[in-house]
Amino acid sequence: MVDLDKIRKRAQAATEKAAESLQTSIEERNQYIEQMREKLKVSAESDGAAQDGTAQSAADAQRQVELLGKMFSPEMIQQITATEEMIQQTVDQKVAEATALGVDRLMGQMFGEDMGIISAALETLAMEDEEEASEERELDLALEQELYALLDQKLAQIEALPETEPVTYPKNTPQWNHFGILLSGMISRLNSHDLNGMDVELHTPVMEQQIVSLVRRSWGINGRSELLDTIRYLGQEGYELRYRTYCDADTMELLLDETMDEEEQGSACRGWRFAQHYKAHYSPGFMTGWDVGRAAMLARWGCYLGWITEGEAEGILWELSQRAVERLHSWRQFASSYLFGGLMWKLLCGDSAVESYLGYLTDAAIDLLTGKPEDNEGQWKECPWPEALGAFERKRPERHKSEVSS
Repeated sequence: MVDLDKIRKRAQAATEKAAESLQTSIEERNQYIEQMREKLKVSAESDGAAQDGTAQSAADAQRQVELLGKMFSPEMIQQITATEEMIQQTVDQKVAEATALGVDRLMGQMFGEDMGIISAALETLAMEDEEEASEERELDLALEQELYALLDQKLAQIEALPETEPVTYPKNTPQWNHFGILLSGMISRLNSHDLNGMDVELHTPVMEQQIVSLVRRSWGINGRSELLDTIRYLGQEGYELRYRTYCDADTMELLLDETMDEEEQGSACRGWRFAQHYKAHYSPGFMTGWDVGRAAMLARWGCYLGWITEGEAEGILWELSQRAVERLHSWRQFASSYLFGGLMWKLLCGDSAVESYLGYLTDAAIDLLTGKPEDNEGQWKECPWPEALGAFERKRPERHKSEVSS
């Protein structure tokens, strides 16, 4: 939050400091002028004709006195004082305008197109502060059970959201492109990315650097080859395969081997318990939203950074769209899948700060399904989920064809 009282106090302190500095300068000027006048007086009273050098020195001193007198004349001091008053009035006016604008509009005016970065940074800091402020708990069996109950609550909340029935998408229409972009909706919403086109943000150097840093830091991806490898992994295996492996293991010991360190063993055990708890209710195919949603976001990030072409990104999103439509049947189910995979990911990482994370994801789904377009929300509501295509219709449209290679 922008502390307007603090702004006022800092402005007042700056004004007082400037006035103090001005007063000090005036006093020093007066002392200097008196010293120069004394020198002139001594020079005038000295015996004999002044030599050329002395006369020149006296003339220079006189000019300095005159110059200083002009710089700090009463008129000049009056002008400086008036300027101070004008500055203070401007500060007061800006503070009043800031109060009327509110924080969001104020930040937008201050930082313009870079507001996306600043907003994301502030939100990230807020999330970190909230998690740090919460009591740290060891990720034990009791906490795992609490997190399962929390996930069930969030899934029920999403399932209760309104949504239109799936509709038939004609082949070779822009609807499929838009649907593919909206598969990145959960992460896009958390990062305030644009969902109206392939580009996630405006192309500015600072924003491009921010996206590069995000992809490298969060995913360990440094270029085209690693990007495509990760997208292939998510599209073909991902957490769906990992969840299936945990579901199929009758005992925890079947997942462990001697090459694992203690941390890896703990991760596998938490994943196994998660799968055993939910396998009767959710099949491995329910993980599709988690894998597809992240792969779609990587495709858009890669296109934005120029690591893949727009045609390649469209082709990737088309394939991801078909996988999503085959396994899932609504945006609600897609969002639920994302929360489901998100909790498993947190457990595998050994991260106990899950409550706020699931809350942010749930809020994103609510905004996408129920928000208003004028608030830059409701994108899923405006684009109904497509009905599954028959096998003969699933061939990629001609305009989506592109060879994707490393």
